Amino acid sequence: MLTIYLLYPLVAVALLLLISLGSFRKKKNPKRSLLINLSAFGLICAAVLLVPFPVSAAEIEPIAQAAAAPVNGLGLIAAALAFGLGGIGGGIAIAASAPAAIGATAEDPKAFGKSIVFVVLGEAIALYGFVIAYMIISKV
Repeated sequence: MLTIYLLYPLVAVALLLLISLGSFRKKKNPKRSLLINLSAFGLICAAVLLVPFPVSAAEIEPIAQAAAAPVNGLGLIAAALAFGLGGIGGGIAIAASAPAAIGATAEDPKAFGKSIVFVVLGEAIALYGFVIAYMIISKV
């Protein structure tokens, strides 16, 4: 049942990637390439939405029962925000501190221990976001 629902979007993404790779490889006109990509994306989205899924009533019933189950949506949104923003913040911190640490180590190898601390602190932000998200999900 799940493979049917995943098949159409996967085929659409694969076709979109093939079209975009073919249009950008020529490097002739970037406006034309963008127009080709946007039109291909629109056509593929329309095809995915208009093609009916082969779904029987027996497949719809468990989905409807799962949708009727009470779920704390705000808790899940909070967990997603904690995880996502923690990852983004960690990436920004590492993007700023890692090149500086590499440069400091290249000039003075004894500075490795001091400079790696800042990189580890940036990675810790992402881990804190994961821990908070896990705590929120365990309470939901």
